[in-house]
Amino acid sequence: MSRTRSGKAADDPRLAAELATAAGALLLRLREESIGEVTAKELGRRGDTESNELLLRELAAARPGDAVLSEESADSAARLSADRVWIVDPLDGTREFGLAGRTDWAVHVALWEAGRSITAAAVAQPALGVTYASDTVGRASGDPGAASDERFRIVVSDSRPPEFVGRVVEELGTGEIDAVLVPMGSAGAKTMAVVRGEADAYLHAGGQWEWDSAAPVGVAVAAGLHASRIDGSPLNYNAPHPYLPDLLICPPDRAAALLAAIERAQGVQAQRDQSRS
Repeated sequence: MSRTRSGKAADDPRLAAELATAAGALLLRLREESIGEVTAKELGRRGDTESNELLLRELAAARPGDAVLSEESADSAARLSADRVWIVDPLDGTREFGLAGRTDWAVHVALWEAGRSITAAAVAQPALGVTYASDTVGRASGDPGAASDERFRIVVSDSRPPEFVGRVVEELGTGEIDAVLVPMGSAGAKTMAVVRGEADAYLHAGGQWEWDSAAPVGVAVAAGLHASRIDGSPLNYNAPHPYLPDLLICPPDRAAALLAAIERAQGVQAQRDQSRS
């Protein structure tokens, strides 16, 4: 693959897209060769390892002065004093990757810059044959409900959706928003479903790390979508402890209603939990 060493600022999104696409191609080959031959768990482990090795090797060659934060590598405190940090998830949706027929897994590559947050991002969905990048994604449709008979589709984790999400649907219903939950794997897959207009919002709570959301958020913001914590506060990256447990991605004109519904739903959930204790 090509590696551009000059004009970094303009070329960073292209590099992110190239790396995510190349790692995705590697994962597709590995999956085709190995699925059914090894356990799903072992296939996921191989995918994590081999994709990570490719990304680290190519970043070291193309941006030797930059730091890297990867899910599959030991963290280093040196990144905290770096001006540029690549935040990568070599295989987001490891469980889904190991299951035949699943397309909801992704590769995340994002660049954080001091004082600017995420400045370049790409999410590859290899099983769909597409890579979304922050410099080419265009604007999301902003037509809630258009994807699904007028219902407002909220994508959530298929393995650990927020405990209070059912109450969010109820709260939205009081405001005449007919919402439905759509389970899906991979934070990248869920976010890109919103970018494509196949879903209207992505809600997560209960645990994530920076590499889970950095690239998806970078692409979503470039597409004109709202992205924040579920209390409305900013998503901050390159923190000493890279735990970033929740997020909301949606059209800007629906953010206020969703944030209010989340706040009310959490209050009701807290009351229920207290009554049980």
